[in-house]
Amino acid sequence: MEPSAGEAVGVRELFRLRPDARLVSGADGTLALRQSRFEVVVDPSSIARRALLLRLAETWLDEEELDRLLVSSAGEQGVLQGQVLLRRLAAHSWLCRRLQTGERPLLDVVPQGLGATSRMSAEAAQPGVSYRFSRFTAALSGPNGLSLRNPLANVTIELAEPALGWAVALAASTGCDQQDIERTANLEGSAAAGVLDELIRARVLVRPLELKAEQSGPPQVFWEPEELAVHHRSRAGRHVLPVGGTYRFRDRLPPESLGSGNPEAAGIALPVPDLAEISAAEPSLSAVVAARRTLREHDESLPITVEELAQFLYRVQRTWDVREVEGMQVGRRPYPSAGQVCELEIYPLVSSCAGLAPGLYHYDSLGHALVRVADPNGHAVRVLNFAKAASGASGTPQVLMVVTARVPRLLWKYEGLGYSLMQKDAGVLIELMYLVATAMKLAPCALGSGDSEGFAALSGLDPLAEPSIADFMLGSVLEEV
Repeated sequence: MEPSAGEAVGVRELFRLRPDARLVSGADGTLALRQSRFEVVVDPSSIARRALLLRLAETWLDEEELDRLLVSSAGEQGVLQGQVLLRRLAAHSWLCRRLQTGERPLLDVVPQGLGATSRMSAEAAQPGVSYRFSRFTAALSGPNGLSLRNPLANVTIELAEPALGWAVALAASTGCDQQDIERTANLEGSAAAGVLDELIRARVLVRPLELKAEQSGPPQVFWEPEELAVHHRSRAGRHVLPVGGTYRFRDRLPPESLGSGNPEAAGIALPVPDLAEISAAEPSLSAVVAARRTLREHDESLPITVEELAQFLYRVQRTWDVREVEGMQVGRRPYPSAGQVCELEIYPLVSSCAGLAPGLYHYDSLGHALVRVADPNGHAVRVLNFAKAASGASGTPQVLMVVTARVPRLLWKYEGLGYSLMQKDAGVLIELMYLVATAMKLAPCALGSGDSEGFAALSGLDPLAEPSIADFMLGSVLEEV
């Protein structure tokens, strides 16, 4: 029934089980709520609690509807049992909440954490304050509309009412208060106040002084929003989103094979070094670690040789012990790799190497060979010039090792922390590159960044499927005079 003209429509609060919770029936009649490693078991003797859980798993209910359900299923005595359970579930973040005016949904508050420590703050809007959009809040496309998420909060706001997006946009430009929400979303006072309070508690909106602290005060000022979001998503604690080897694509897509590139492409066979002979001749690990240095300049008169490049690649990236685990091929490399997935690949971009023509190559770590990918061109010059500038070197690097990550291969298994794992794997590879180069008396230099767009154009690789994520210069040592 629609309200008559001039009749105020109040705000209602509705509840529903969070979407990632499962309701499981036991053989003894018990009901268990499960989410990841968390579980709540409900006494099977309570008809009221059982009816409450079953209904909350199906639809949104307000307290009046819940009371009617409890009375019809267990009589008046069931109301107290059901209300106690409802409060406990809400307090421990098992429930989503919806603000609704009449039959018009406004927003959903979706918890990200679980347990007593996941409770939201009770902060409410202060009179006379125009709230601003936090610089850490991300606006994404959610299941029902605009999804707003700040990694410093433990809930996500799903805007069911599109008009509220205007109020959020206003907060990002000049600020937003209750009157702005009333005007932009055509809401009466209590509904607008409820919406504003939820946006504040979720840290979607912050006070002007808080925004100033985010922009200029330590430690917030040091964080970029993208970096904070990746850190938050890849670490457990504030949320209970899936993190780790979930194999979420097992039943949807086949995994990529361990070998990369075109298996029919002709490669340049490289000499296999004698590791026992090398080990006997080289200094100890402690001595190599102590001697490790970043060397940016190369000896142009005596460039690195193809034999040295072959030994270097063999010692840092060769792949062996290939086998199948959980439906996907894995292998071993000289450095630790997440789940032995071996998602990293090395593409030597050669400028000057005795015995090897300039160009871009891919190192076949299974066959110990170099496969030519591209001839020298403008894109190669662009990538090399960026590396030269990034390192502060005076000359062009003799060999630039571009490290890529085969994203689909790693993310077929891992969820939530995939990019974090790629960076960790790249980090240990870079350290190994430094140690091997030092032991071989070559000049090593890792770069803080590289020209990913230029490399994608040069290699022809899809930057979403196999982006470059690390860069390492290698060449002959320029002896000081």
